[in-house]
Amino acid sequence: MATYIAFLRAVNLGANRKFPKDAVKAAVEAAGGARVETYINTGNVRLDSSLRSRARLEATLEEAFLADRGFEVPTIVFTPAELREIAEDAKRFADGHEGRHYVSLLKEEPAPDVVELVEAAGTAGEVARVGGRAVHLLLGPDYHTATLTNAVVEKHLGIATNRNLTVVRTLAERWGA
Repeated sequence: MATYIAFLRAVNLGANRKFPKDAVKAAVEAAGGARVETYINTGNVRLDSSLRSRARLEATLEEAFLADRGFEVPTIVFTPAELREIAEDAKRFADGHEGRHYVSLLKEEPAPDVVELVEAAGTAGEVARVGGRAVHLLLGPDYHTATLTNAVVEKHLGIATNRNLTVVRTLAERWGA
């Protein structure tokens, strides 16, 4: 069995996309996940699985979530080593940055030409740095007024889900071993 960390996109936002972490855990276990843990109610899941293909695991979980909730839940899976690398990249990408730091986690690795497009979309106060399947958004003090958002990332790079750097680092420490 291999260990994975799954990030669910757009759960527990508004009245129609409720997916409490206990229900997430039960759905992952029903889909064959073992030693399942969740962290806060934003769709962060650690699991062991006999599946070896990331794409197959994502599809299996997405099918289970749709069956359980009745709505699609895009799911983005990383290995513990990949998650540790994302947390390490944050140090390099954000050197000297004192504002907010969010990470958009991508379902697919982007092509170099679109990476350039997203990184060029930044301004002096908002910067995007791409490392593999993670986009580090270095923003000013208020995420809600930022123009460089997960929606912009998705427009250019495809399905993504966003976490603040504190959550990414916490999960890398807890589950990245």
